[in-house]
Amino acid sequence: MYTRAILVSIAVATAVITAITSVIGLFVGLESTNGGEVAVVRDGGPFDDNLVRQIIDPASGVTWTGWWSQVHVYPAQQRFYTITADAKRSTLLGVDVVTVPSSDGVNMGIEGTLYFTLNLDHETLRVFDDKFGTRRFRGQDNEMRYPYEGEEGWSAFFGQAIRPVVDNALRSQVGAFRCAELVSSCAFVESGAARETVRMEARENNATLTRIQEAVNSSLDRDLRSMLGAPFLTDLRFNLVKVSLPQQVQASVDRAQAAFASLAESQAAVAQARAQAEANKARQDGYNACTTCAEIEKLKALPQGITVYAPGNAGGVALPTR
Repeated sequence: MYTRAILVSIAVATAVITAITSVIGLFVGLESTNGGEVAVVRDGGPFDDNLVRQIIDPASGVTWTGWWSQVHVYPAQQRFYTITADAKRSTLLGVDVVTVPSSDGVNMGIEGTLYFTLNLDHETLRVFDDKFGTRRFRGQDNEMRYPYEGEEGWSAFFGQAIRPVVDNALRSQVGAFRCAELVSSCAFVESGAARETVRMEARENNATLTRIQEAVNSSLDRDLRSMLGAPFLTDLRFNLVKVSLPQQVQASVDRAQAAFASLAESQAAVAQARAQAEANKARQDGYNACTTCAEIEKLKALPQGITVYAPGNAGGVALPTR
């Protein structure tokens, strides 16, 4: 009888645990999404497989996902990836320092932003989650995360899977131009040693940057499809803001500009002195040809109020005294 009581107690405890687990599973199995996210649901029950069960679109109501299912939430709104030449900004999520060499070997800093959106097509999302949602990526803090683990997880995925493709596109396009074709002031460094006249055409630089931007935009979608295996990102648009010189090169440019400014100032002074000397010579030649004109000019140059003037007087000009 004692054994029977124990068995009954165990049965009751099991029933209670099962009921509690079922209730917990019921509430855990209810999910919803806000307007900026999409969810991929994978089966995860003890008797289920681990395949994608369903897709929950953005801004959904409460949805039944099954007991113990795994819900992978991804960003559904437009995202942007900023690249900069300022190392201080690289500590922010989604901001990286990118430098690529020009054709003449100068590492150029890139300032720009890539805009994109995750493809929300259900079949594409299933493939995306199978390929990338089931593996972890290393972030800037050296931690491994899944892409659906918040901003840190998405940034880790982007940094390892997407950024190399973006960098390669920029390297291919920027590497086709010389430094001076990208930044006008780079011509100071190129021609400074030869003391050649420097011509800076900012308009040509702007046209070059526009060509680079257009080339990157035309190739990026194709390159990402090829590398990732499917069009997982849509509405790709890269906006190239500017290309800047490395700090050391910029310092050389500043020194060269200062030197050229000083040289220009000295040349202007020399030209002014030469012009003044030529004017004085021409004036003297005129006086030599017309002595009366010279005397007239002397009278004009006399101070106002003089009462006595004795031309030829060795003692000079006699001024009135009190």
